[in-house]
Amino acid sequence: MALTPDDVVTKQFQHVRFKDGFDPDEVDDFLDEIVIEWRKALEENVELKAKLAAYESGETPAAESAAAEAPAAEVPAAPAPVVETQAEPAPSGSATATAGIIELAQRLHDEHVAEGEAKRNQLIADAENEVNRIRSEAEAKQREEAARLERERNTLEARITELRNFERDYRSQLRGYIEGQLRDLDEKSASTDSTPVSAIGL
Repeated sequence: MALTPDDVVTKQFQHVRFKDGFDPDEVDDFLDEIVIEWRKALEENVELKAKLAAYESGETPAAESAAAEAPAAEVPAAPAPVVETQAEPAPSGSATATAGIIELAQRLHDEHVAEGEAKRNQLIADAENEVNRIRSEAEAKQREEAARLERERNTLEARITELRNFERDYRSQLRGYIEGQLRDLDEKSASTDSTPVSAIGL
């Protein structure tokens, strides 16, 4: 895969369910691809620098053909110093580039982790706010229901007291009426017993 800086910038990792951040295996695989491609680019850069240095030192194609006709013992001796002198800074540049890649990858990783943690914290905060809202609504509804039941209880107690007073008054009135009727019967019975038979008309 030909990797470009834009690929690094636009790379999208899939979110993992039930875990924070991204899939670690996917991130590691992508970073491995970055390192491989970057090392290839660095090696190619070193080779091009060596060729450029050889060209600038005056080794033309004619000189190269002459070097090819020279004895085999002399061939490795001539280009070796040039390659070595040009290849010496390569490890430093390669190490710097590798360190830069690792730093970039670490920064991307840290950003993704921070983003995942921020989302997690936001979800937790939203859930806590929702819980507090539901609890407040439930408590308010409970207080309202308790107040309604208390009003109903007071109303029923007042109605029961009213009915008891009505029953007491009714019983008292009924008892008085019955006792009055009994007195009237007793008086009539007594007056009938004391009246002579001749007065009755028999």
